[in-house]
Amino acid sequence: MTDQTQVAGIEKSLRHVSYIVKQKGREILDQFPITPPQFVALQWLQEEGDMTIGGLSQKIYLACSTTTDLVDRMERNGLVERIKDKKDRRVVYIHLLEKGENIIKEVVKERQLYLQNILSHFSAEEIHDVEKSIMMLHDEMTSLEDEQ
Repeated sequence: MTDQTQVAGIEKSLRHVSYIVKQKGREILDQFPITPPQFVALQWLQEEGDMTIGGLSQKIYLACSTTTDLVDRMERNGLVERIKDKKDRRVVYIHLLEKGENIIKEVVKERQLYLQNILSHFSAEEIHDVEKSIMMLHDEMTSLEDEQ
């Protein structure tokens, strides 16, 4: 059984690390013509492939009307395009374009460089332990999520 004090400490550390990563991510995004919600939407499109507005809005936890506005701006900036379904013309998919993919690659590269710099102060064994622990935590969380 896990000690409640340990659980509280882990939760606090995760929250603080998440905050720092989020802040650094926003600093990196300031160098690009894109907002944080747009970046999150682009990442989902890259990971999941073409999605409807409804599907995308569920992934990014925004109302469909807000997601529509977000997609409108991304489409105007050449990051995504709307594609009508060939079988049902009422269904419209959002498709990630090359410019959107390139922004994702550049932002992720900058994030990884930031993390690489932080990890340069760790030993190889410490890096392995951090990676292993985070992967275990992620695997457990996703397996519990899949069960629900």
